[in-house]
Amino acid sequence: MSEDQAALLAALRLQLDWGADEALAEAPPGIAPRAAAPALTGTAPTTAAPTGGTPTGGTAATPALRPVPPATQAAASLAAGARNLSELRQAMQEFAASPLRETATQLVFADGVAGAPIMLVGEAPGADEDRQGKPFVGASGQLLDRMLASIGLARGPQVYITNILPWRPPGNRTPTDAEMQLFLPFVLRHIQLAQPALIVLLGGTAAKTLLAAKEGITRLRGRWHQVTIGDAQVMPALATLHPAYLLRSPAAKKDAWHDWLLLHRHITENTITAKSGQTDSRH
Repeated sequence: MSEDQAALLAALRLQLDWGADEALAEAPPGIAPRAAAPALTGTAPTTAAPTGGTPTGGTAATPALRPVPPATQAAASLAAGARNLSELRQAMQEFAASPLRETATQLVFADGVAGAPIMLVGEAPGADEDRQGKPFVGASGQLLDRMLASIGLARGPQVYITNILPWRPPGNRTPTDAEMQLFLPFVLRHIQLAQPALIVLLGGTAAKTLLAAKEGITRLRGRWHQVTIGDAQVMPALATLHPAYLLRSPAAKKDAWHDWLLLHRHITENTITAKSGQTDSRH
């Protein structure tokens, strides 16, 4: 069997796992993450909610009427002072208030091209990401690439990826609420500087942090929300299941497929396309 035939069979198996029941185009969008996909441009909206769903959810601001811990205040100050992504990365690298950086190998900042119209936000680096310094490069990242390819997308000019936490938690444990709130100012500033048109929240940690939601991901997924980034700038955000969860629970891929169809329809209906002339910001 040739490599092309093997790739086609792998793509078909993914579609079967998805429970796919409709075609997106006359021809398949490609069988690999780097396959050509429909051109993507546009800038981040400030007020309008996406078509294809009713926006719900809260803002990404720190909950009102609660005292802000000094470490979070320091994170907010450092984040606000970053004028570009390079400065933000440096600020996060030097931020010493979290013990996570003492147990991790290296900071995992982002992958893709700054200015890509779609920004994916995950949970935290795993062991593979900690070694390579890039988000989603392990088994869940490989599944994510296949999911993106299934709707004609790929990392790079179209998709920019980061996590709520830049450091790997020991043993790949779930981030604590305190850790998520500590790094929230950096995530919000990251979104501001990357300037996507929309956000995809991968998993419960990302959804809970950026939507200030109490519901679990199974209740938040499959619909559009609005995230307030700063100064009343509102951005559409779609919550969906984390690829790592899909590896543990393959039956849930059918639900995830419908989420990605919703993303594809929004991209198509709103003519969201990649901005030209961007510089690759892989880390």
